[in-house]
Amino acid sequence: MSSVTPETPDAGAVPDDPLTGHSYDGIQEFDNPLPGWWKWLFVGTMLFSPPYFFYFHSGVESRTRAASYDRDLAKNLQLQFAEIGELKADRETVVKFLYKPNWLQVGKVVFKTNCQSCHGADGGGLVGPNLTDDHYKNVREIEDIIGVLQNGAAAGAMPAWKNRLSTNELVLAASYVASMRGTEAANPKAPEGNVIAPWPDPPAEPDAQ
Repeated sequence: MSSVTPETPDAGAVPDDPLTGHSYDGIQEFDNPLPGWWKWLFVGTMLFSPPYFFYFHSGVESRTRAASYDRDLAKNLQLQFAEIGELKADRETVVKFLYKPNWLQVGKVVFKTNCQSCHGADGGGLVGPNLTDDHYKNVREIEDIIGVLQNGAAAGAMPAWKNRLSTNELVLAASYVASMRGTEAANPKAPEGNVIAPWPDPPAEPDAQ
């Protein structure tokens, strides 16, 4: 075995490394270069950013996640609407789909996408009125919900959706809005408007042939 005893490092010794040349409150800084991998990561980020930006944020069709979600949602709605065809925006149709839970879920999607920012996710009301109680400002009969959705109300405070949503979306959204009546909201607004009669009962199903 070697008899050479290793030298004990001097804790007070200053490494013979180049300094940056400036001093702050007597504190000097070694001029050590950044690690090579760090520099190449920076270069790689610069090379990656322009193609990424042009791919996702330019061109005719946006490729962001939000845009992709909206396109997929629209395609899914079209597939579902193929089952029911073109709906009529009338009382009978709104009442019919009020009692079809599966289609109310489609109306719920339309509501959450376009209406919850004013009425709240649970219909309790934010800027817009509470949709869960028996008081209504612009509705006297269930079909009036369609008219409010199509043409708006309150001098534009409630926007018109007839040029933004399809008839099927409007009908199913109206049925979903009607279904929120009598539900419990987390923080409901105070009632506005007048109490109206209950919604009609579900229509009788035709007898099987």
